[in-house]
Amino acid sequence: MMRHIVEPSTLPPLLIINRHVHFSLPLIQSPKKSWKISNFVIVSVSLYNMDNVILKLTSLLVYTFALILFLSFKPALSSRNWKFSGGRKLSSGYNGDLVTNLPSQPHVDFQHYAGYVMVNETNGRALFYWFYEAMTNPEEKPLVLWLNGGPGCSSVGYGATQEIGPFLVDRDGQGLKFNNFSWNREANMLFLESPVGVGFSYSNTTSDYEKLGDDLTANDAYSFLHNWFLKFPSYRRRTFYIAGESYAGKYVPELAELILDRNNDSSLHIDLKGILLGNPETSDAEDMVGIFDYAWSHAVISDQTHKTIRRSCDFNSSNPWSNEDCNQSVAEVFRQYKKIDIYSLYTSVCFASTASSDDQSMLTVMKGSLKMMPRILGGYDPCLDGYAKAFYNRPDVQIALHASDGHNLKNWSICNNNIYEDWDWDNAKGSVIPIYKKLISAKLRIWVYSGDTDGRVPVLSTRYSLSTLALPVKKSWSPWYHENQVSGWFEEYEGLTFATFRGAGHAVPCFKPSNSLAFFSSFLRGESPPNN
Repeated sequence: MMRHIVEPSTLPPLLIINRHVHFSLPLIQSPKKSWKISNFVIVSVSLYNMDNVILKLTSLLVYTFALILFLSFKPALSSRNWKFSGGRKLSSGYNGDLVTNLPSQPHVDFQHYAGYVMVNETNGRALFYWFYEAMTNPEEKPLVLWLNGGPGCSSVGYGATQEIGPFLVDRDGQGLKFNNFSWNREANMLFLESPVGVGFSYSNTTSDYEKLGDDLTANDAYSFLHNWFLKFPSYRRRTFYIAGESYAGKYVPELAELILDRNNDSSLHIDLKGILLGNPETSDAEDMVGIFDYAWSHAVISDQTHKTIRRSCDFNSSNPWSNEDCNQSVAEVFRQYKKIDIYSLYTSVCFASTASSDDQSMLTVMKGSLKMMPRILGGYDPCLDGYAKAFYNRPDVQIALHASDGHNLKNWSICNNNIYEDWDWDNAKGSVIPIYKKLISAKLRIWVYSGDTDGRVPVLSTRYSLSTLALPVKKSWSPWYHENQVSGWFEEYEGLTFATFRGAGHAVPCFKPSNSLAFFSSFLRGESPPNN
């Protein structure tokens, strides 16, 4: 941990800094308190005429005066009260995880923490997190957990440093830039790399990687929260929300349900108030139909291809690919999507050398299991994935984030394809609509939003899925605004709000950062989306 250093010129005459002293000298002993001076030596003035009473008294007065002055400096000198970039006194979190020297970090006046939380001591299973306190009044603002999907994709690489965190990865992974529309303007933001094998999260037990699925992910995230609260006890009773996108459309409701069920034990209570979901996987059959209807309605595929899919594909079956006409038509859809970015129909694709490549065809991914979800992408800059990979594999970055010691480096990737391929799809929930009903009955706030240029979990998929809830409409379809422009449309139901973002792809905040922040603020306040 870094120490706050007071220069010699600012100290009383009798205090001289010795930067090489690494022990504490006892100064005054008393029955109640032992005062110690760390990293400093007090040098007294030599007195030559010890018989002179006046000089003795003078020496005593000087010594006492110096002691008083030193004690007045003590709060500034103590490492426990070290202030980061002019920030507040360290009081809300675990100082061992405080991030103090992140390379190229912009100057900020809030604290942030990163490190590991053990979720299974026996197996040595630990999840990595990055936590940003709110920019202002963190003690008064809620705590929000953000999850990305995949399965196997990093909430640090996507959510924290491409979308809604205060530091965005700059070009080529050489640094960070400040995000003026970070969601920690409105809340304390916690980003979790989950499950193990994602990002920096790890297990010392190989077999753990063979058991990954929805249930283990939810249970580990739940254990993480309770152990994280031990590090950050001031957040233990804080108003709490869960947010996420893509396959986190499964993660978030599943974790919310687990919290609700276990809140029956007052000692485990978490003050969950609501969930926020962006372009979420919700119900497999409806989501799949939405993909192909959207591709046709946006002129990606021909009328004939669309008609064949509609006629021959039964997405309610466990293996719709057994029908050869369905199989061939779906293959044609992804042959067309391979030419563009399915996650952002109207932006460029990345050809930079830093970008990660994925040679596995989307058709193979889709056919492996109806429930499989390929990795998420998104952003105005299609090469952001490559920039993030370059940044997080730097030794100085891993040291600063307490992810490694700089010698035994972690091989960080934005998405771990092995997790996706080995996922326990047989036990994955085909639909979380039943969980939605449970959360609605519990009076949780549920908002769902869709960027309307995403082809992978398109707005049609989400509308089809949510329609199966058959909820009564409270406020009919209306535009919502940001900076006097239509930002999208929304509809309020009994227990749920659905909204669109005009011109946004899969990772909405990448495309509409200012609009997203305004929308998030309305969600936290429990108000309708902005109307001006």
